[in-house]
Amino acid sequence: MKSQIKRSIKFSITIAVITFVLAAIFSIISSSILSGVVWILGLFIVLIIVSIGVVFDMLGIASTAAREAPFHAMAAEKVNGAREAVIIIRNADKFASFCNDVIGDISGIVSGTASAIVVLQIANLIGHEDGSAVQITLSVLLTSIVAAITVGGKAMGKFFALNASTKIIFFAGKVISILENKLKINVLPKK
Repeated sequence: MKSQIKRSIKFSITIAVITFVLAAIFSIISSSILSGVVWILGLFIVLIIVSIGVVFDMLGIASTAAREAPFHAMAAEKVNGAREAVIIIRNADKFASFCNDVIGDISGIVSGTASAIVVLQIANLIGHEDGSAVQITLSVLLTSIVAAITVGGKAMGKFFALNASTKIIFFAGKVISILENKLKINVLPKK
């Protein structure tokens, strides 16, 4: 029991550090990109950030819903991605935590920050200063739209994750196989 607690604490600390680093990287990149583009392109970037969160949320849920059995025969025949799919399923708790909590939550936070930047760009374009009724209205409207797209997208993603978990995890396994075998980027544990 003590070893499980130690592993859980170690994983929690590791994931917190990874989240901190990734959040900083995503915030810097999105803020620097958004500061130099027109508001319509900024809005498109916000939608991309939201989409990333939705896709990773779907991946996390699919990993907990998928079953190993379909992938064993494929792994025995050396089908690309099958071995990685088995590893994903066997580590579903950690994979889901990374996808849902780290990437999903970072996407939510960064999309909120990016939305605020877009609101400021629009307000400046139409000549309204900080705190004006127009800026507040724009902020509420854009925040509500981003929240609705995020929640609606995640709801749809959950449906697909539960009903097509094998296909989704096999696709994720193929992508990870390419990252690990072709690009030599270690993604999954080797055990």
